[in-house]
Amino acid sequence: MGPSTVLLHDKGKARQVLGIPGAARARWLKAWRSGHYLMATSVSAAVTLAAAPLLCLPSLAQSWTEQHRRRAGALLGRSVEPRPRAARRNLAWLVTQVVTGLPSGALALVCLGCLFITPVITLLWWAYPTAPWLPVVSVPITGWSTAVPLGLVNLVVLAALAAIVLPPLARAHARCCLAVLAPSPAEQLGERVTELTRTRTDVLQAHGAELRRIERDLHDGTQARLVAIAMRLAVAGESFSDQPDAAAALVRQAHAETEDAMTELRSVIRTIYPPVLADQGLSGALSTLTTRAGVPTRIDIGPLGEIPAAVEAVVYFAVTEALANVARHSRATHASVRVTRNGALLCAQIADNGTGEADAARGSGLDGMRRRAAALDGTMKISSPPGGPTNITVELPCA
Repeated sequence: MGPSTVLLHDKGKARQVLGIPGAARARWLKAWRSGHYLMATSVSAAVTLAAAPLLCLPSLAQSWTEQHRRRAGALLGRSVEPRPRAARRNLAWLVTQVVTGLPSGALALVCLGCLFITPVITLLWWAYPTAPWLPVVSVPITGWSTAVPLGLVNLVVLAALAAIVLPPLARAHARCCLAVLAPSPAEQLGERVTELTRTRTDVLQAHGAELRRIERDLHDGTQARLVAIAMRLAVAGESFSDQPDAAAALVRQAHAETEDAMTELRSVIRTIYPPVLADQGLSGALSTLTTRAGVPTRIDIGPLGEIPAAVEAVVYFAVTEALANVARHSRATHASVRVTRNGALLCAQIADNGTGEADAARGSGLDGMRRRAAALDGTMKISSPPGGPTNITVELPCA
């Protein structure tokens, strides 16, 4: 196998072996993103300084700071959740932004500006041949033999300087931004108490609704059949001596009603805790569930280890409800279920290629999924733009 075959069939490994161009490109792109962040920070600091009276208003300060929190989180690769309004912390950040943003942005502007001006200066050496213009190697240029080498030296030095200095500086500023705007322990505790209060309310409401549903299913279904069975058996007992054939027919009808009542009772029990979970575990139960789905469904289950029964039930019901919605509403041609565990966090992802626009706020079964997950301190996220696809992610702690 020759070198060309390696490049064609294993480009990733070839780049890994050669290494330097890809690494240099990645480092330069990182430096460029960091420089862009710092220059935008400098502009933001200037706007903050100019519009300080307006930004002292709590609503404007909150939106302005939240925008910068998201930008800092994106640079650091962190997810930034919305936080409650904190006027003092917002004002402290405005001062910090002006003090740190202007000099760091100016440094990035000088560094990147010199980097882009160097080729222009190199090409225009003939206009001012004796002027020491190049920023790093500042000597008079007398011809192309000195202009090109010195220009290359400047480019290399400035690019290395940008790659070395700008990323740490940008990350330091982003960490400072997040640290200044981070909620205090008291605010975090208050937010946690509020979340737990809301979750407790949702759990109580869901529990009450579940009890009413079970009572309605038993009253309207199983109980009605049992009453009919009792009446038929009573009539059969009274007519057994006079009309044995009619009594036998009533007994047969009562037997059939008993079978139906047992079927309905089993279906009610399955909505409380599916027996298939106890028999086959979560992996087997989900595999069985996907084979019966209304659309072709691919399932991928990683090593799960030991999972609490409550978590298994929530995941099972979430996948059940999601696949039922796929079959009823999405017009999808295929779906997928992926369940993985990362330490103490269990993640279930259900996706389909349907028409999208799934929304838990409409009070559908998706809201029930969200409440079940919240009851165990978990979360449910939905991505379902118009036209699809739909991705539902349920994350549950399972330590």
